[in-house]
Amino acid sequence: MNFFMGFDIGGTKCAVVIGDGSGNVIAKTRIPTKNVTDTLEQIFAIAENYAAEYHPVSVGISCGGPLDPDEGVILSPPNLPGWDHIEIVRMVRERLNLPAVLCNDANACALAEWRYGAGQGTKNMIFLTFGTGLGAGIIIDGKIYNGANGNAGEVGHIRLDRFGPVGYGKRGSFEGFASGGGIAQLGKTAAVEKLQSGKTTGYCKSFDELDTVTAKTIADAADAGDETAFEVYGLCAEMLGYGLSILVDILNPERIVIGSIFQRSANLLRERMDEVMRRECLPISYDAVQVVPAALAEDLGDKAALALAQSIVTE
Repeated sequence: MNFFMGFDIGGTKCAVVIGDGSGNVIAKTRIPTKNVTDTLEQIFAIAENYAAEYHPVSVGISCGGPLDPDEGVILSPPNLPGWDHIEIVRMVRERLNLPAVLCNDANACALAEWRYGAGQGTKNMIFLTFGTGLGAGIIIDGKIYNGANGNAGEVGHIRLDRFGPVGYGKRGSFEGFASGGGIAQLGKTAAVEKLQSGKTTGYCKSFDELDTVTAKTIADAADAGDETAFEVYGLCAEMLGYGLSILVDILNPERIVIGSIFQRSANLLRERMDEVMRRECLPISYDAVQVVPAALAEDLGDKAALALAQSIVTE
């Protein structure tokens, strides 16, 4: 049996994992992300121990961008201060004598869902993060599509409207309407309108509570029957439908897999999202696509790094 090693590098924590060809995690060590020197030394100390015990055949590295995947270099991600031009793939080859590949986390998660999760059996698939922000990983003909310089899939930057919540530094963007931060902005605006009219919402009873409004508190209120909360998610669903329609018409995927908020709140999003997609998509492309929640849940980051490692020996 071949074993694979994965590095999942995040802004608050990192993990080194060992898994098999089915994406099952055999061993894992998680550490807090500190300064770049200390964190990398910890990662490689763990990796060297795992390499001696399990003899993995390759290493996959999942990290937030910007990256240069062709050269294997981490390029100053905003959530990793001090990680400037880190030649992580070269370091793996020198320290572990193993082939390695680096990929941004959205693309790595797309590969994991395609290989082990909700995208299994497809050739053309899109994965959307739909969490704090909105990013995409694109699988075309069974391979990750990186684009000219590794920035393919930044769908959150698409402007859907001149006005609206801010996401990805752009008012009215796809991320502004369809992300945790964007839903919170929509919910706060709706709550202020109610409060100024002498009314309240199920998720915000006073101006003092505005800072406590999140996508989750709004979803909980909507599930409990609050009309304003339901309409907030309705607007998000409508704009999600418009954004997905663009992707469907351009890329013609078989499946769109959506994580995080869609996994938890598809009941609040699917109906209006689908109404928009039926109206906006090219009918032949709409008929070919399924929109489904991600399947890997809390294991997604670990399996993403393992899927990258496995891709080295299967491509």
